Amino acid sequence: MTDPAAESTPVPAITFASLGLSAETLRVLQQKGFEEPTPIQAKTIPAVLTGNRDIIAQAQTGTGKTAAFGLPIVEKIEEGCRSVQALVLAPTRELAVQVAEEIHSLIGSRRLSVMPVYGGQSLELQLRGLHKGVDIVVGTPGRVMDHLRRGSLKLDQIKFLVLDEADEMLNMGFLEDVREIMEQTNKEKRTLLFSATMPPEIQAIAKQHMGEHDVLRVMQASLTASNTEQIYFEVSNYNKFEALCRIIDIEEEFYGLVFCRTKIDVDAVASHLIERGYEADALHGEIAQNQRERILDRLKKGTINILVATDVAARGIDINNLTHVINFSLPQGAESYIHRIGRTGRAGKTGIAITFVTPAEYRKLQFIRHVTKTDIRKETLPKVKDVINAKKRRIKANIAETVTSGVEASYLEMAEELIALHSPAELAAALLQQAFPNELSTDSYPEIEQGMVDREGRTRLLVSFGREEGATPRRLGEYLMGRCRMPAHKITDIQICDHHSFVTVPFRDAETLLSNGDRRDNGPTFKKATPAADAKKSPAPRKKFGNKG
Repeated sequence: MTDPAAESTPVPAITFASLGLSAETLRVLQQKGFEEPTPIQAKTIPAVLTGNRDIIAQAQTGTGKTAAFGLPIVEKIEEGCRSVQALVLAPTRELAVQVAEEIHSLIGSRRLSVMPVYGGQSLELQLRGLHKGVDIVVGTPGRVMDHLRRGSLKLDQIKFLVLDEADEMLNMGFLEDVREIMEQTNKEKRTLLFSATMPPEIQAIAKQHMGEHDVLRVMQASLTASNTEQIYFEVSNYNKFEALCRIIDIEEEFYGLVFCRTKIDVDAVASHLIERGYEADALHGEIAQNQRERILDRLKKGTINILVATDVAARGIDINNLTHVINFSLPQGAESYIHRIGRTGRAGKTGIAITFVTPAEYRKLQFIRHVTKTDIRKETLPKVKDVINAKKRRIKANIAETVTSGVEASYLEMAEELIALHSPAELAAALLQQAFPNELSTDSYPEIEQGMVDREGRTRLLVSFGREEGATPRRLGEYLMGRCRMPAHKITDIQICDHHSFVTVPFRDAETLLSNGDRRDNGPTFKKATPAADAKKSPAPRKKFGNKG
C-alpha cells in the first residue's frame, strides 16, 4: 500500500547548485540569468563532474546541450595549460561559432580560452591562434582534419571529445572524418556524444571508439499545439523591442504575457515598456512570493495589461482571458513552447501566440514545428502607418465615449471661450497634438527593416545534386530562378561537388526550400550545410539533375 505521507512529500527542485557546480560557475549562471537546469543538463552535468565513463546523450535540438557539456568541461580542465584539452565537433560553421560563444560565456574569471575553427575563416588566423595555445577547440570536421594534416592541431592530450549533433554530422557525410579524428585522440580522454536520434552508424561509432559509457535520454513527450493561432516574425535581436511595441500598439485590446529566457532580459524588457508608457510589470525567480502575488493581482484586475516573465516564474499563472502570448525569446524546446502558448485561447476564447525568430534561430523553430506537428505561420510586421491608424481609431473611440458619458460643465465653458477665438477644427487638432505629441507622427517610429534577412540572415544550403548528376552553377542558378522564382541577385556562392552542391540564399528564401524541398519534379532537395570547404564526403548518387523520370 502506498504511504499517503510519502505521496504528499514535496520533490526537491533541481537547481544548478544541486548538480555540484562550483561557486564561480553558479555566479556566472546567475549573471546570465539562468534559473534552473533543463532535463538534459540535470542528467549530464553531474554524470560528467563525478563520473569517469563516456556518455551518450540523446536529446533534441534546443534543449540546452551546449551548457550540458560546456559547464562540466570548463570545471574539469586546467587553467594555464597551453595544449588543447577539449575538442567539440559540430556539423556546421554556424553551430561551431554558436557553441564556442556559449562556452566562452560560461568561463567567468577562469583563465581559459575557446576558439572556433571552420572553413570560410582565415586559415592563417586559426594557425596563429592554435600556435598561441587554446584550451577548447570547437570545429567542423573538415577544418579539424585540415589542421590535423598540417600538424597545427594536436589531440594527444585532450581530456574531452564532444560530438555535438552526431546524427547531423552523419547525414552530412562526415562519418569517416569523425572516425579518423577519434583515432587521433589520446585513449584516456572521455567522449561525450550528443545526438537527437541513434541510427546504427552512431551506435557503431560508440561500440568501436568509445569505452564503457552511460546512455542518458531525454525523450520528447508527444506534444500537440493548442488551437491558438500561431505566427512568427523574422526580426533581428536589435529590432525585437520595437517589434513588440508595434504588435501591442496595433491591437485594440492587448492583454498578454511576454516570455523571455532569462530574468535579466525580463527586467530589461519590462523596464523599457514602462519607460514607453505601457502598463507592464516583470516576473521572474528572484521576485519574492508576496510581491509575485501583488503583481498577479494587478494583472487579473487589469491594472497592468502586459506581464513579462520567465518560464519558471510563469508556472501557476491561471488567467483565462489573455489575448496574446509573445515569445520575445525562443523557448528551450517544444515542451516549453506548448506550455507558453497554452496560456492564451482558454475558456473558449481565441488567442494569438507570436514568436520572434532571428535568422540563427530558424533551425530551432523548425524543430518546434516538427515536434508539435503544427503550422507556425510567417507574417510581416505591421507598418508604421497601420499602427498610427489603429491609434487614431482608439483616440476617436475614447473621445466619443467621453462625449456620450457626459462632459463636465467647467470644460464646456472653457471650450466655448476657445471656440470664440479659434475654429473647432483648429482647437481639436491643437488638443490632440498636445495630448499625443509623439504617437501620431511617423518620425516617432524607428523603421524595422523588412529586408534585414538579406544582410544578416544568409543561409548556406546543401543541395542533393552535384557534378555527377549534371549540375553546373548555371543550371542550379536557373533552377532556383525558374522553378523557385528566386531573383538572380539573391543566389550567391554556388559550388558544385561530385554528388552534392552548395548555395547561399537569404533566410526567407531558404525557409521555403528547407520546409518542403522540391520533390514535385524529382528536383534537388535542400538542407542546411557547412560551407563547401568543410565538406569532404558526398551523399549517395541520385538521379540526374533535371531528370523527370
